[in-house]
Amino acid sequence: MPIKSVSRFYYDIFNSPVGNLLLVASQQGICQIHFLKENEEAQETLQKRYPEHRVEISILEFKKIKKELTDYFNQRLKTFSLPLKLKGTFFQKKVWQALSAIPYGKTLSYQDVAVRIGKPAAARAVGMACGQNPVAILIPCHRVIGKNGRLTGFGGGLEIKEKLLQLEKNHTKNSDRLSFFTGEKNHAKVLPLFQMSNVCKS
Repeated sequence: MPIKSVSRFYYDIFNSPVGNLLLVASQQGICQIHFLKENEEAQETLQKRYPEHRVEISILEFKKIKKELTDYFNQRLKTFSLPLKLKGTFFQKKVWQALSAIPYGKTLSYQDVAVRIGKPAAARAVGMACGQNPVAILIPCHRVIGKNGRLTGFGGGLEIKEKLLQLEKNHTKNSDRLSFFTGEKNHAKVLPLFQMSNVCKS
């Protein structure tokens, strides 16, 4: 039996105003931001999501990620500057890049996104690619809604999707609102990759 390749992933959990977020990164960049459900174990989830590798998991304090997420929830940040290492098909990555271009506080329909990537008949496939988005919030799939304006599927649940949209809408209306989330103190070392500019490569 062939020996599985070894991949080292780092993870941490961020306690956000909309629930616990599982943060996962490799040495190349952020791989995943996942909404943890109640009683969901981080390590068990990681092993299921990376079955092709023997994963060595190390807990690190993701100071840069947490700082930007904290600023986002405090309505002090509209654009993230974190490097990404995404695994997906060419079509999925094309959709994710289109999602990243949706302005803060704005929304598009799945049909709108399909048109933007040059595949006007692929609205359903766009929806599926949104559902496979590995990094919630950083790639803002929550900004994609139904053609009729209704909220549709979201990995974290429609309630969280509505909260994220309302957060951005309120910030757009009044950027001077008081902070309502203080985040956490972090003292561990920061991986150098978190100082890099945002990328989306295979």
